[in-house]
Amino acid sequence: QVQLVESGGGLVQTGGSLRLSCTASGSIFNFKVVAWYRQAPGKEREFIASMTAGGSTDYASSVEGRFSMSKNLRNTAYLQMTNLKPEDTAVYYCNAFQGTAGYWGQGTQVTVKS
Repeated sequence: QVQLVESGGGLVQTGGSLRLSCTASGSIFNFKVVAWYRQAPGKEREFIASMTAGGSTDYASSVEGRFSMSKNLRNTAYLQMTNLKPEDTAVYYCNAFQGTAGYWGQGTQVTVKS
């Protein structure tokens, strides 16, 4: 059973930074794609960023230039978030695909104070 655990969320002021981590129960390189989504209260879950096994990245236009994905050589993917804005407030979820199966973490709350 694949497990994904997010961490690193918290409360930060406008303009601040946070780094989220997504730790997998196995090697992060087992996944074809690792992605980050977020869901704000009353809104649908939205795509934020993704990284393929080969390292190619894609970002939503709302975060391009401010957020950056990376991964270590073991089992963790990261989302570095800078210049945070109040509209970035949401629960952030890690998502990963292995074969045709997709997995979600439990989410981590990010709150940006204006």
